[in-house]
Amino acid sequence: MIRRPPRSTPKPSSAASDVYKRQPVGSIKELLDMAIDKPKELDLHRPYVDKIILKCPECGGKMRRVPDVIDCWYDSGSAPFAQWHYPFGDKEVFFKNFPATFITEAIDQTRGWFYSLLAVSTAVFNEPPYLNVLSLGHVLDEKGVKMSKSRGNVVDPWVIFEREGADALRWYLFSANAPWEDIRFYEEAVKNAFKRFIGTLWNVYFFFVTYANIDKFVPGESVEEKPFLDRWLISRLNRVIGLTREYLERYEIHKAAREIEKFVVDELSNWYIRRSRRRFWKTKFDEDKKSAYVTLYEVLVTLSKLLAPFIPFLAEEIYQNLTKEESVHLCDYPVAKDELIDEEIEKSMELLFELVEAGRSAKASAGIKIRQPLSELVLICSDDKRALIEGFVPLLKEELNVKEVKFGREKSEFLRKKIKPKYGILGPKYK
Repeated sequence: MIRRPPRSTPKPSSAASDVYKRQPVGSIKELLDMAIDKPKELDLHRPYVDKIILKCPECGGKMRRVPDVIDCWYDSGSAPFAQWHYPFGDKEVFFKNFPATFITEAIDQTRGWFYSLLAVSTAVFNEPPYLNVLSLGHVLDEKGVKMSKSRGNVVDPWVIFEREGADALRWYLFSANAPWEDIRFYEEAVKNAFKRFIGTLWNVYFFFVTYANIDKFVPGESVEEKPFLDRWLISRLNRVIGLTREYLERYEIHKAAREIEKFVVDELSNWYIRRSRRRFWKTKFDEDKKSAYVTLYEVLVTLSKLLAPFIPFLAEEIYQNLTKEESVHLCDYPVAKDELIDEEIEKSMELLFELVEAGRSAKASAGIKIRQPLSELVLICSDDKRALIEGFVPLLKEELNVKEVKFGREKSEFLRKKIKPKYGILGPKYK
């Protein structure tokens, strides 16, 4: 822990010149009390502190600071208490903030900062200085090579800020992979993150603002009975809030980001907005249209709060414009409302998604265009699944463009099996 570089924390020890006597100095006050010539301006760094000569309390001789300095890792390891000037500062404030709930640094700090913090804290307090530590992976270039100035493969972050924005960069880093894994960082990847998520969220927000201004929608209105599509979206929103909080509490930031992205892209944009466009387009401002506005407004405001730690600038823009309040960053983080989570509606909609995907896949396999109308669709399923899907049959018919949906229990009701030999194999054998 002792070295002799030109700049570091001077070792607080002096020695008498005539009799070899070491005298540790425990505070600035003690240093000044022992000083023969007090400096006009005190600077505890080298080489200035070396000029201060002390008087030996025993022999009266002159004492000069020993040339050694304390290793810089000791400085880093002392940060938890040194920042509060412990033990000379407010001890109560220090112990309120010790140990730290969470620290993070790159993986190379495992034997550096992480270790020095632990070593110093164990020696001084006999307990760890942190409760959770997140070791970040290295940043690699597009080809998977570690970034280095000497290799010339570093990316200027200011270029990303100016072209794609800070939010897009942040979202890519959060969602690309687990923070403890190495991450490939290049501009095209940030662009894709922007298009996939940031752009989609902005389009949803822009869609709402455009039609809300046309219809002069006023936030705060209530709806007595929301349609199932609105109830499903609110249920999914609260489910995502619960999962996001759960992942963040476990420091699994990537899972939280991906859960939000899936909700915004697949469920909010590709499904809810697409299925609700006509509700916003119609001229009559009835309960159905009002419910669509109330629901989408609630979702966007809540999303801005949920996304505030991830993409602070866009979240602030959305929140301030929709609510006219001071800042999203002054709001409490959303908490899931369990009473709004409807398991049955979510299961039904999930099954509907699977049926739509299976129907489109079947059409593609048969060489039929997605929008080509068909006379009927036959679903072979149990009574339980039929009960889940029956309320969504109109949606299923629209999505797959079929005139009628029929239900059955056995494949034999609708399929006939016919065995046909492969003559190319049988012919040569029984020739």
